[in-house]
Amino acid sequence: MKTKLPGIAVASILCFSTIVQADEPIQPIRPTQEINLAQVELGKKLYFDPRLSKSGFISCNSCHNLSMGGTDNLRTSIGDHWQQGPINAPTVLNSSMNLAQFWDGHAADLKEQAGGPMANPGEMAFTHMLAVEVLQSIPGYVNEFKLVFDTDKIDIDQVPQAIAEFEKTLVTPNASFDQYLLGAEDAISTKAKAGHELFKTSGCVACYNGPVVGGNSYQKMEVVEPYQAARPAERRVAVTGKDADRFRFKVPTLRNVELTYPYFHDGAADTLKEAVDTMGRIQLGKKFTAEENEKIVAFLKTLTGDQPGFTLPILPPSGDRTPRPTPSK
Repeated sequence: MKTKLPGIAVASILCFSTIVQADEPIQPIRPTQEINLAQVELGKKLYFDPRLSKSGFISCNSCHNLSMGGTDNLRTSIGDHWQQGPINAPTVLNSSMNLAQFWDGHAADLKEQAGGPMANPGEMAFTHMLAVEVLQSIPGYVNEFKLVFDTDKIDIDQVPQAIAEFEKTLVTPNASFDQYLLGAEDAISTKAKAGHELFKTSGCVACYNGPVVGGNSYQKMEVVEPYQAARPAERRVAVTGKDADRFRFKVPTLRNVELTYPYFHDGAADTLKEAVDTMGRIQLGKKFTAEENEKIVAFLKTLTGDQPGFTLPILPPSGDRTPRPTPSK
């Protein structure tokens, strides 16, 4: 079952896009244009279901909370048995527009990413086999998987597929900056406009560009000065094995950045002011004045778009044969 935006809506978006200046490095976000609605509804349930974890306590939404900008606002996430993760959780919002998933890009797409945390001993601490066993023991899920995938047997490949399809809907269009790009001059303040110009003329747009203002390249962190990380983290070199990638990360999206604190892969920057100061210094060799910093922060806050809104899914009840969780102690 496929659905697309009505032709008029698509045409309108394309028409609006022509208004944006040709040399503008940031483009408006478009609403999701093609999804499988049946998979989305199933994926929504799976995204919120803690029974896919060993403890029966952790779901996808635990670390990528859709009430908190698609992240958890912790320096690093908390996993099974209260283990502290090694890296800051990226936002799931607009993640379908990233060139890859995770800070080091080791997952090529949302489907590959969605299957990882379930079997990670430091996160949900389950196995794919146990996840399928749990789902297969829940009559409501058996029926829904049959309707969605036309099969009597739940396959682990179907689980991340449905979750990924739901995550494709988590886009945040209509930010005030998008409205400004599309011709509404009064959509952002004078201070934010000045911050936008500083963002461009200072060189920030070399890495932070495109519809999600980032997410489309791997870049070296600490171009001008070394970055003293609060905790070690695998970088792009762990994926490629190339020494040139030793200090590279996937550039994060700046969409909704006022909601996704703390910042950087180690979560070391608590505020946007601190993040702007640090990036200016280590990436650009520039020390922003307090006034410049305030202007850039004002611009960054205009990148918050419409947050995903939907009815909270009601999960099917466990069956008599459903394995019971082993809570963390």
